[in-house]
Amino acid sequence: MTEKKSYAERIASFLEKMGSVFPNPQAATELRRLHEVNQELLKTMRQLACLGNGDKYGNSDGNIIAQAAIAKAEGESK
Repeated sequence: MTEKKSYAERIASFLEKMGSVFPNPQAATELRRLHEVNQELLKTMRQLACLGNGDKYGNSDGNIIAQAAIAKAEGESK
């Protein structure tokens, strides 16, 4: 089964293919790096959102702050 590429990865691949139009090869590399960092931060926020509640979101101030950050990163309003 083929893993679906993230939007960031598709853009990075496009930038690489369009090297003559976008002559900055660091742009694709930086986009991939930022995507990886974002995924790590989301993983950590998901852990914080559940801290003290097993695998379910909690209702402490810290849990709610983490949940709001997750929603914002994923394009949801909260």
